[in-house]
Amino acid sequence: MRMVFGLVLVLGLGLAGFAVYMAQGFIAQTQMERDLLRQAQLEAPRLVNVVVAKKQLKYGDRLTRTDLEVIKWQEGMVPTGAFNAIVAPQGGDPAIVPVFYEGETRPRAVLRSYEPFEPLLAAKITEPGIDAGINANLSPGMRAFAINVDVTSGVSGFLRPGDRVDVYWSGNVGGQDVAKLIDRNVRLIAINQSADADRSEETMIARTVTIEATPQQVAALALAQQTGNLTLSLVGAGDETEVGAVQIDRNSLLGIQPEEVVAAPEPEKVCTIKTNRGTGTEEVVKEIPCTN
Repeated sequence: MRMVFGLVLVLGLGLAGFAVYMAQGFIAQTQMERDLLRQAQLEAPRLVNVVVAKKQLKYGDRLTRTDLEVIKWQEGMVPTGAFNAIVAPQGGDPAIVPVFYEGETRPRAVLRSYEPFEPLLAAKITEPGIDAGINANLSPGMRAFAINVDVTSGVSGFLRPGDRVDVYWSGNVGGQDVAKLIDRNVRLIAINQSADADRSEETMIARTVTIEATPQQVAALALAQQTGNLTLSLVGAGDETEVGAVQIDRNSLLGIQPEEVVAAPEPEKVCTIKTNRGTGTEEVVKEIPCTN
């Protein structure tokens, strides 16, 4: 009996020891997983709110609150001009940038196409109540000016709204054909009657392009278009190279050196005096030194 009791006691102690060992391993495993999770949370990037489109939107589509959604986005990777709220009260937290203020019922319009869950940007939508078009693309203080172009002067139809161009004038000055750069890095806001920069289904040959210009530039371009021909030169995307004065005439184009005009020597001045000889019936001409 005592042997049986002893065996049971030993077996119980063994099972208890094994249970303690297993519990210690489980606790250690749980603590390690907790520490790893905590470390991962500390190293994870911080997320912020960003407003995105819920569906595909095309140029000119009107934008309302039901077309938008707020998702989480990695902080520091948010595009410039993004919104972080769909609606917010005016005069509230300045860190909150809403698409609409409370009480605003007018829709906004899309200036560029959007794919689902693409962040909404202030530069790619109009202000509330304004439809897409030239007015929405004009910067404050700027004016729209149309330039007539063709296949040659309009870069063979490769121009789009948002592109930047240099403007050259060519005409006749003082009997010489001259070409001159008159405006640099001018922004296009419309091609023909379209201000949609996403129209890429086919190449269109422009008949007119509309540029954004100051009133002074508009006056200069109007005179240039009336007195000669205007040609556009496409500026590369992101090209900020400063271009100096550019002007060329026919002689410099062909490398012709104009002949120097040699002035003919002035004839030597001869001074004379007339006198009467004898009875005054004969007149005599005599050379004398010139005094002036």
